[in-house]
Amino acid sequence: MKKHKDVPKQANENTTKPSAPEQENDEDKLDITQSVFQTNREMRKQKQREYEEKQAKIQHELELREKKKREAYEKKIREEKIELMRMKQGLIEESETIHEEHEEPVKLSIWRKIVNFFYHNKWWLGIGTMCACIAGFLVYSLVTKPRPDIVVLVIADNEELGEMSELQTYIESFSEDFNHNGKVLASLYYIPYSDNDYKNYASGADGKLTTQLQSCDSVIVIGGTKLDQIMAPDADSYFVDLKSVYPDNPHVKGYKFMLKNTPFAERINLEPQYITDDLYIAVRVPTKLLYTSKSDMQKTFDKDWGVFEQIVADLSE
Repeated sequence: MKKHKDVPKQANENTTKPSAPEQENDEDKLDITQSVFQTNREMRKQKQREYEEKQAKIQHELELREKKKREAYEKKIREEKIELMRMKQGLIEESETIHEEHEEPVKLSIWRKIVNFFYHNKWWLGIGTMCACIAGFLVYSLVTKPRPDIVVLVIADNEELGEMSELQTYIESFSEDFNHNGKVLASLYYIPYSDNDYKNYASGADGKLTTQLQSCDSVIVIGGTKLDQIMAPDADSYFVDLKSVYPDNPHVKGYKFMLKNTPFAERINLEPQYITDDLYIAVRVPTKLLYTSKSDMQKTFDKDWGVFEQIVADLSE
C-alpha cells in the first residue's frame, strides 16, 4: 500500500488574508472641539457686530434728534429777535410768535399737600414741638407741684434739726388746710448757713437766704447766733417783739422764743444735744420786700400767726 508523503501545507496563494484595518490619518480626523469653539467665537463676533451696529444706529438717531431740536430752537430765537426788532421799530404792535408762557399749577391731593407742608416746615415744626413739650412739662409741674399750707425757715448749720428730725410733722400738727386742697402740708425750708464762706457758696446758702428773706412765703423762722449776725443791726425791727406779746413767758427774750429747756427736742424726736443754747423761733414783721408787697406778707402773717401761738403754748407747758 502506497504511503502518501506528507506535503507541506502551503498557504494557498490565492487565499486572501484579512487585511488589517487601515490606520486613520490624524489630519483626516474632524476636530469637533475646535469646530465648536470656532463656531461660538464666530457667533459672539456676529452678536458684537450686531450690537455695535444697533448702538451706532441709536446714537445716530439721537444726534439727528438733537440736531433738529437745536435747529428748531435757533430758528425760534432768530424769529423772536426779528419780531422784537419789528416791535421796537413800530412795525407791529404785538408779536405773533412771542407769547408769555404760564405754568399750569400742579394739582396735589390732600394727603400730598399735608406731606409737602411737613417736608418744607420740618425744622419749624420740630422747634415748635420741642417748645410745646417744655411748656407742657412746666405747666404740669406747676399744676401738680405740692402747695404747702405753711412754710417754716430753718436758718442754721444744724443738719440734724433741718433734715433728720420730725419738725415738719410737728408743725403740720398745728397747721390747717389753708389752701383748701383737702390735705394739710407743711414745708420745712432748711438753709445750712455757716461761718465757712466757701461752704455757704458750695451749698448755695447765700442765694437761698436772699431769696427766702425777700419773699413772703414764710414768716416763722428758726435760727440762732448766725441769724442774729445776718439780721444785725435791724433784727429788733425785723422780727415781732414777743416780749410784749408774752411778757410772763420765761422762754421769751425780746423777739426770740428760746427752744433750749423746752420739750422741743422730744416733740420733734431729736436728741436734746442738738438743741443748742442759742436756738430760737421768731416771727418776721410784715413789710415791703424785694419780691413781695407788704399786703401779701400780711396775709401770710395772719395765716401763720395762729400756728406760731399754738407752738409757743405747747412748748411752754
